Amino acid sequence: MADQPECPRCEYTQVEHLADSPVPGTWRVWCCRRCFYAWRSTEPLVNTTADYYPAPFRLTEQTLSDAKNVPPLPPS
Repeated sequence: MADQPECPRCEYTQVEHLADSPVPGTWRVWCCRRCFYAWRSTEPLVNTTADYYPAPFRLTEQTLSDAKNVPPLPPS
């Protein structure tokens, strides 16, 4: 299985490994620690790779800090 990726949406390198498939080695779920985008490793490149992620939906550190209505995270 591939090493830890970067976030396809904001290109942040701190992503969290959330889960593995019930069948070992089939897929992994990752979540970005900055923008909270989550994806499964078996999704198409448009969802898993920054170079293919749609430009209108990309986020940067600046766009995230300028966001006015970021909902709070519920307590864990």
